[in-house]
Amino acid sequence: MSIVSFWNQGEEESGKTSAIIALATHMAIEHNYRILVISTSVNDDTIKNAFWKENNTRKNLGLFGPNTNVAMQNGIEGLNRYIRSNKISPDIITNYTKVVFKDRLEILLGYNGNESLAGEIRNIYPSIIEMANKYYDLVLVDVDSKLSEETQKEILHLSNIIVATISQRLASINKFNEARNNNQILNSPKTLILIGRYDRYSKYTPKNISRYLKEKNLVNSMPYNTLFFEACEEAEVPDLFLRLRKISDENDRNVLFINEIRRLSENIIYRLQDLQMRNR
Repeated sequence: MSIVSFWNQGEEESGKTSAIIALATHMAIEHNYRILVISTSVNDDTIKNAFWKENNTRKNLGLFGPNTNVAMQNGIEGLNRYIRSNKISPDIITNYTKVVFKDRLEILLGYNGNESLAGEIRNIYPSIIEMANKYYDLVLVDVDSKLSEETQKEILHLSNIIVATISQRLASINKFNEARNNNQILNSPKTLILIGRYDRYSKYTPKNISRYLKEKNLVNSMPYNTLFFEACEEAEVPDLFLRLRKISDENDRNVLFINEIRRLSENIIYRLQDLQMRNR
């Protein structure tokens, strides 16, 4: 059981949340894992909008049966009550998640409410993540930049893999490089670099960025894809990925997108296996 956290430095738009949506959906379809996505954001509907429409229901017939959990409840608040009473357990967490694919992909949505009450909620995420890791095969955490530095550090230390997302801007690349030089955990084998919203016509290609950062392995990328970003606004992401997996034409404009998501998935799985071997 493993924790993979998606992190970026500051509040720059790096495509971090979009990347975790794409990876989670792809892995749920292609691998026999039970996956939980944890959003640590406040009043951000990005993940919810990717999977559920405003009528608060979604009939997903997909590969794995209908979505039977349709009540849009703010699960993180319910879990907060259990943590305060020291009654939290792995099986309780699943009672507060939303199902995308039955027995494959669940979402724990972030806090949606009064900003003045958000501080207490933000502090409980490490406890929830650690407990969820006992129940799910893979816990994917969207680390919000507004979390306190202490909470972010705690989540990163709990993580088996950190996916550090950057943009194709020299300032973003340099900022990450400086952070990595000052933070041992970002300079460790458990950190993977991901270029979010990747434009293949930019000179800042994975190959060039890898060379610039002196990375032995080619950094990952998530290409900008029009169909995907529209699907994220229209609760159509699961259906889109079910369609894209059937692509056979190598000239299809969506091939690069799905191939890069697959490469990221494979790199995470390989790195997890490699780290497990090192720790034996």
